[in-house]
Amino acid sequence: MALLSVLTPVLVAVLCMVIGFMFVKSRQTETTSQDETKGASKAGFRPWVDQDLQDDTEITREDEDGEWVDSAEEEDLPHVPYSPPRYPEEKMLQRSQEFYTLMNQRRSVRLISPEPVPREVIDNVIRTAGTAPSGAHTEPWTFVVVSDPETKHQVRLIVEEEEEVNYRQRMGDKWVHDLAKLRTNWIKEYLDEAPYLVLIFKQTYGILPDSKKKTHYYNEISVSISCGILLAALQNVGLVTVTSTPLNCGPQLRLLLKRPANEKLLMLLPVGYPASDATVPDLKRKPLDDIIVHM
Repeated sequence: MALLSVLTPVLVAVLCMVIGFMFVKSRQTETTSQDETKGASKAGFRPWVDQDLQDDTEITREDEDGEWVDSAEEEDLPHVPYSPPRYPEEKMLQRSQEFYTLMNQRRSVRLISPEPVPREVIDNVIRTAGTAPSGAHTEPWTFVVVSDPETKHQVRLIVEEEEEVNYRQRMGDKWVHDLAKLRTNWIKEYLDEAPYLVLIFKQTYGILPDSKKKTHYYNEISVSISCGILLAALQNVGLVTVTSTPLNCGPQLRLLLKRPANEKLLMLLPVGYPASDATVPDLKRKPLDDIIVHM
């Protein structure tokens, strides 16, 4: 009993230490978990990603107001014969080489002449871009062509304001450093000087004449393919552009151009002839072996 009475304070002290240790460890674990959650949240947040262009191909109808059209309501499309030209192998080789030579001359040009360009030419290259494939043939693109000088200047003011923030804060030192060799910054004179600005919007869903909504599958991929065809069409007629994706300018430009809420800005292209003093970086493209895999 005497021994027990002596050991009891010791056991109590040890027990208190164990409980205290467990409590501290628990708080540390909780704090670490919270820090990891915050860290994951920070890691997942990309301040240089355009929040207006989150991929929303998968639309949950319950989350959208308005009535959606049922695919069963659409008429079945007839199918017609298709027989495009077929060339002899020698002609195929020649045409493929000629088209490569044409497209290999394409460059991003930031010095654009204000010289007028026939509007019909612009209409035709955009008509060509509209031949792109799209999910379920929804054709989810809108091409806004701006030639009015005041509107072009308003576009420039919006873009430059956001781009300065991008360069100074959002993009980070590495991105800005990688762009330095291209001699580009947030000043965009070509937005005033180019005779046309073509702003390409993706339609996240369609709006039918009866105000019903229609799902646009793979809308961003479809519009991106269309943009590629547009670049080829511009190169084909001797015009130049620079692919501009002004981060976080979409909402303001959408309001300026009076576009509906279902349209999101994907790309902005200043279009015209190259300026007489235009220069481009002496870049080299990867050789074929670096971009192709035959299996």
